[in-house]
Amino acid sequence: MSEPGGVREVKSAARTVELLELLAERGDRPARLQELADELGVPRSSMYALLQTLITHGWVRTDSTGSLYGIGIHALLTGTSYLDSDPRVRTVRPYLDEASQALGETIHLGRLDGRDVAYLATRESHEYLRTISRVGRRLPAHVGALGKALLAERNDAELPPGPYEAATPNTHTTRESLTADLAAIRARGYSVDREEGVLGIVGFGFALRYDNPPLDAISCSVPVVRLTPEHEGEIVSVMREVRAKIETAARAAGGAVHWR
Repeated sequence: MSEPGGVREVKSAARTVELLELLAERGDRPARLQELADELGVPRSSMYALLQTLITHGWVRTDSTGSLYGIGIHALLTGTSYLDSDPRVRTVRPYLDEASQALGETIHLGRLDGRDVAYLATRESHEYLRTISRVGRRLPAHVGALGKALLAERNDAELPPGPYEAATPNTHTTRESLTADLAAIRARGYSVDREEGVLGIVGFGFALRYDNPPLDAISCSVPVVRLTPEHEGEIVSVMREVRAKIETAARAAGGAVHWR
């Protein structure tokens, strides 16, 4: 396989990346050697050698029996470096604090990565605390407020045909349903996720237009039981204002590297 620039893919490097991504996706579900070998379609002996190399370098960890494997601490260190070195994240963080303090709700920053959104920063509500941070986690773009806000900034022709994965009974699972929602988002100027990603939670998403097309978005999540029409109006007003401040600050900062 060749890359767009004509450089041939290094199979061993690609296999290493695939393994790390697979372990990361499993989260708190460690895997056995045979599972990993079967999933990636490689010989058991080759998988064992790769795992041992990655364990030595801290990218994979194993249990006391040496039979279970999970993502290692160096993945965390690398991910933290990504967040600390990204100028957009540094610009946005203070405004997440501002929105959280003004609304008392959970505020997120996410980035489009293929067909998913990766969470880059979160400010949790004191009223509704999650036991596990979203930072570093991924969600299909069609499921939540962040992703839908970013999909609405793109041509519908880029959407896959479907059907789409359902996170709740309210998730858009057909292309027709999703495109209708995206049209409403464009007209409205922001996205609304009414229990499409998590039952009991409504999200409001706002694309950050400092890149074209936007890659980043912010959102506010609120439990349904606390969402009155008045509070919804307040959320939209505050988040619009915060978005404008972020876009102004990003333009003033300039110099952001345009990674591909």
